[in-house]
Parts: sequence; C-alpha cells; structure tokens
Amino acid sequence: MNEAVQLDASEKALFRESVKKFLEVEVEPHYETWEKNEIWPRELWHKLGENGFLCVDMSSEYGGFDASFELSCVVVEEVSRAGYGALASGISVHSDIVAPYIMHLGSEEQRQRWLPGMVSGEIVGAIGMTEPGAGSDLQGMKTSAEKDGDEFVINGQKTFITNGQHADLIVLAAKTDPKLGAKGVTLFTVDCHLEGYQKGRNLEKMGLHSGDTSEIFFQDVRVSSRDILGGEGQGFANLMNELPRERLILAVGCVAAAEGMLDLTVEYTLERQAFGAPIAKLQNTKFVLADIKTEIELNKALAEKYVAKYVDGDLTPTEASMSKLAASEMQGRVADQCVQLFGGYGYMREYPISRAYLDARIQRIYGGTSEIMKELISRSLVGR
Repeated sequence: MNEAVQLDASEKALFRESVKKFLEVEVEPHYETWEKNEIWPRELWHKLGENGFLCVDMSSEYGGFDASFELSCVVVEEVSRAGYGALASGISVHSDIVAPYIMHLGSEEQRQRWLPGMVSGEIVGAIGMTEPGAGSDLQGMKTSAEKDGDEFVINGQKTFITNGQHADLIVLAAKTDPKLGAKGVTLFTVDCHLEGYQKGRNLEKMGLHSGDTSEIFFQDVRVSSRDILGGEGQGFANLMNELPRERLILAVGCVAAAEGMLDLTVEYTLERQAFGAPIAKLQNTKFVLADIKTEIELNKALAEKYVAKYVDGDLTPTEASMSKLAASEMQGRVADQCVQLFGGYGYMREYPISRAYLDARIQRIYGGTSEIMKELISRSLVGR
C-alpha cells in the first residue's frame, strides 16, 4: 500500500472548488427532480467516479489517488454544505465505509476485484448490518450463513440499506455460528447479482428522499469462503474497529450541513423585512445566529482535531462517538432554529431549509443512535 499524498492548502482548495463546480453543473439542476423521484440516476455514480470524487484516499494500486482522508472529507463537506444530504449519505457509505472495509480487511483478491470499480463508479457499494429486528444491537441479527463445503449458504433479510437499489456489492454481516453470539458473526463481500439475492422496495423516508434505501433479501445465496471479509467469526470485532471512521465522517458531514443551513438563514434574514428593517437587525435574530455560529465552530474544531488523529492512526472509538454525538445533536438544533427564523416560508418545500430540516433528523439515528453513543462514551469512564 502506498503512503498517502499530503496536499498543501492551495491544492486542497483547488480540489474543493472542483467539487463545488461539479455540484453546480451536475447536481443542482436535477436534485429536486431526484428528490421527487426518490432516487438519483445510476449514471451519477459514473460521473462522480470520472471526476475523481469516489474513494479518493484509496491506494493507487487499486485505482485510487493515494490522497489523505482529509480529501475524502472535502467531498462530504461540500456535498453536505450544498444541502444534498441524500447524496452525502450515499457517497459516505460507498467511499468511507464499504471501501475502507475492503481495503483494511480484504484479501488481495477481494481488493483487486472490487476496489477499482468502486473508484470509477462502475461498482456501487452498500453495507448490510441492520435487520427488521436488529438495529444497533448487531448481536441480535438473524441472517445466517451456513457452511456447505467450501461455500456458505446465506438466508435472511436486511433493511434500511443505503445504496440498496444501485448496489453491486454489499458487505454483509451474517451469523456463521449462532451459538457463539458476537463471536459467531462473519462479514462477507456479496455480489448483488448472485442468484437468490433480491432487492426489495425502495423505502419511503421522512428525509433524504433521493437516496435509495432498501430492503434486501437472501434466499440460499451461495458465496465462497474466499468471500469472507476479515476472518470467520471476526465480524463483530472488525465492525468495532471500522466504526470510528464511519462515525467521524458523519460528524464531518453534520458540521458542513449546519454551515450550509446557517448560510441560507443569514441570507434570508438580511432580505426579509419586518417592522421596516431586515429581521437580521432584530436582537433575537442576531443572538440566535451568534449561538448557531458558535456551536458550529466548536464542533468543527472537534471534528478537525479527530480527523487529524484518524490520519495519524490515533483516533479512538470513544473520540469518534463523541464527535458524532455532539455534531449530530448540534445539526438538529441548528435545523430547528434556522427554520424558525425563516418563519412560515421555512415550512414550505420549495425552500431548501425545509429539506435540510428533514434530512438532519436521521443523523442522530444512523451510524449509531445518540443513546448508543452515550453508552459507549460512558463505558470509557465507568465501565459497562
């Protein structure tokens, strides 16, 4: 694996501008239509890959750019700041969850098979953890993978699967030995075109409307032992090791989304008149905006600190949990306060702030609920 290339400030700024330009040209004119259709077109993945915005910190051995994780953060930041929450979620799962799982846990065969296509957008990645009866408690999952010679036969179902409709690859958690509890969980790389693999409906959500979120069913799906990711029975431990990046990138997105909401709100309050003057001149408005700005900057500083620690290999699961907890709760408060400053117009779908409000609600749930984050953080202080 090649060492990550560190970009200077000007190169990073240039990359950021290229992401912004892409969003202006390829996303903004179509995003509202995609929201109404409740899915964006498959070709968008190809365009993202062609422009170098997928898996940017992947090794060049597998088609990547040897960039730092910080550049992957730039993509999520700009997509989130622009108010495309569903797109940010899909890219994060693909580039910052699925690809690192394969890079860190996969065999050379798995890396060569999946990663180049993920970088180009020809292969879309998803992760299959949540089940109808097992959310944050992954030990309660029912999906099974029974050994049959050199193969495993998978049966069960998953739900709330981001990128589920477009996915070509799913990193799947399944029980290979139900008697062993957490030690009986194994991860697999599953080709979504195998016989017995079935995509369910595209689920209707409160927010993130253009992001496809699906039910997935497995009926006697056969995979090889070579498709095991990270070792048989090691799935739960591997999940715990990989979760910090997932939670950190969520925090990064929360901060950027809040910045985008603040920008919209400042602009609106400067234009909206009340009592003969812009409402931005009212003391209450100024104080609310000041509080929002302060909260954002505090969370941004924490996220930047932990991004640096992740790059150095020093980020702990507790730190990632703190960042995700703080940033997602902050985003929810900011969304509510910004809609309030918009007044009745903030409740109208034609105003992007209403979409941002709906998209913000999921941040305190996926990637581990706020309650789970608090449980994990508290364990570092007082034990279980």
